[in-house]
Amino acid sequence: MRLARPEEAAALAALVERAYAPYVPVIGIRPLPMEDDYPARIAAGQAWVLEEDGGILGLLVLEDAADHLWLDNIAVEPARHGAGIGRRLMDFVFAEAIRRNKPEVRLLTNEKMARNIGIYRRLGFTEYGRREKLGRRAVLMRRPVA
Repeated sequence: MRLARPEEAAALAALVERAYAPYVPVIGIRPLPMEDDYPARIAAGQAWVLEEDGGILGLLVLEDAADHLWLDNIAVEPARHGAGIGRRLMDFVFAEAIRRNKPEVRLLTNEKMARNIGIYRRLGFTEYGRREKLGRRAVLMRRPVA
């Protein structure tokens, strides 16, 4: 894992397009990570990549909050699903929360992304609310890192 580089912004956006494209017909609108500003995320030191043999296999967008680490986005190269990349990314998120002295990780996902909700629950996340965000229904989830 390493911080993304400025010249990789277009590659990150393309990875997110591939990773989230299957959800567009499910939720009826583009997921918010598809609309994100990756040059700004990189400049802010919030975009992380998992690289192997010169290719980007996964992406994380992490934001510091006062009492938690916010996982704004996680994306895995679709051709590599099932290879443990998502788990490696999540392990990094939890380790990074500990490194930053954050007691928990929080995230949101669309309520129609049932598969993702199930994955997060299996990783120990619990739901703590729902809200509408820019025309999308979000499930808010959190997990202690202790």
